[in-house]
Amino acid sequence: QAQLAESGGGLVQPGGSLRLSCDTSRITFTITAVAWHRIVAGRERELVARLPTGGSADYADSVKGRFTISRDAGKNLVFLEMNSLKPEDTAFYYCAARSPWGFDSWGQGTRVTVSS
Repeated sequence: QAQLAESGGGLVQPGGSLRLSCDTSRITFTITAVAWHRIVAGRERELVARLPTGGSADYADSVKGRFTISRDAGKNLVFLEMNSLKPEDTAFYYCAARSPWGFDSWGQGTRVTVSS
């Protein structure tokens, strides 16, 4: 069962922007890191952005400078701001939260389609 809930996906034109949200309120363990992954049709899962708790964010080279991961722990929310979107960004996007023992919880995903 999905323990996270992503939202905010949809259809956007190339060059447009979108903000994805991830509700972590059902997570009961201490979150050591949050991340966004995506699956492009026909490809393996790709790490898009990762934010260790108390640390600095890391990004895939393909999205660096365009995407920003952030977290409001008090509101149990994780965000992915996506700017200058390209058709190759079209994918299902998944939020993940890591436990102290290395277990990752996932959401059901939200679909992002970048097309004219």
